Amino acid sequence: MRDLALLALRATTGSLMAGHGAQKLFGWFEGPGVEGTEAMMESLKLKPSRPWAVLGGASEFGGGVLTLLGLLDPLGPVGIAGAMAMATRTVHWDKPIWATAGGAELPVTNFAIASALMLSGPGKYSLDHALGIRLPRWIGMLGLLIALYSVARATQEELEEAKEESAEEGAQE
Repeated sequence: MRDLALLALRATTGSLMAGHGAQKLFGWFEGPGVEGTEAMMESLKLKPSRPWAVLGGASEFGGGVLTLLGLLDPLGPVGIAGAMAMATRTVHWDKPIWATAGGAELPVTNFAIASALMLSGPGKYSLDHALGIRLPRWIGMLGLLIALYSVARATQEELEEAKEESAEEGAQE
């Protein structure tokens, strides 16, 4: 039953994340494509915006496909977790948690699922199992640390600008 549960989680999360990334990369499923995603990254002050757009879409699409297939685990869940950490920090951070208020409810949930899959492995109904592939578990932790560090570095400038604006507003009052 455990392996069937992992398959259900991988299939659902992986396919939806792959679709979400395809919206950003290819414009599929009524998505913005790379140009629209680039404009969004620019509005989030992530520069240079084009590489961030491609990286975001590729993390979601590639992470989703690898997770769905249970291939090269834990790289797929790490890609999803990194993308969801970035989305939480840059798009949803300043809002209440619930999705109805524009909050991080969905990316936090996806991050938790990806983390659980990263820790558990893909199960026996996976390409890794069928092909006898077993990457070391520490790769997942290292990848997650790199992803979280990247989010922190990418948003550091935004945080510094917000602090400066807050200090200026305080001085004007």
